[in-house]
Amino acid sequence: MSTPTLWLGGLLGLAAGAALLIGFVTPAAGVVVGLSALGIGFSILPAPTPNLFDARLSAIFAGIMTAAIVFLGPGAFSLDARLFGRREIIIPPRASS
Repeated sequence: MSTPTLWLGGLLGLAAGAALLIGFVTPAAGVVVGLSALGIGFSILPAPTPNLFDARLSAIFAGIMTAAIVFLGPGAFSLDARLFGRREIIIPPRASS
């Protein structure tokens, strides 16, 4: 029972996972993956096939991991760092009084 909506959802998940793997648009891809994992985990309807997110605890764990990926951002060897440059955080010295 495959519908175009299921195919679209599967392709979106595959594209978001690939984007996370190579570090391309990391915050957006992380949000998509996290929301889909939490949506599957907290769904009221039973899953048609067994999957990784059957238990609520694993769905919460997946949500926490993707939130960490979203907030940490891409790594030094990611495609985002190559395209947009690495971010450098400069902490100003404390003002002496």
